[in-house]
Amino acid sequence: MVTKATFIGPGFTRKPPKYERFIWLSGLRFNKAHVTHSELKCTFNLEIIGLENNPNDQMYTSLGVLTKGTVIVVNVSELGLVTPAGKVVWGKYAQVTNDPENDGCVNAVLLV
Repeated sequence: MVTKATFIGPGFTRKPPKYERFIWLSGLRFNKAHVTHSELKCTFNLEIIGLENNPNDQMYTSLGVLTKGTVIVVNVSELGLVTPAGKVVWGKYAQVTNDPENDGCVNAVLLV
């Protein structure tokens, strides 16, 4: 049983209990993160799109477990960031800076 903080995507449906007997996600589930932009010196509450890498364990990456140091993808379209070509940036990487299991929220720094 996994009792850690996890990211669950928008289309998540839980499997029947007989298929979850080995790995069962029963911890906190997060959809949003408090992301700080280092250049703007502002913090935004942004939606988490996906989980890119968890340095603690490769299995944590596949399960969607959020720990300190995890690299997540956040939706930055509402910030109005544009590329030099003029296209709107949709998703960017951010690194989790706290332990979501202890704090009850996800704090991250935008990787610029």
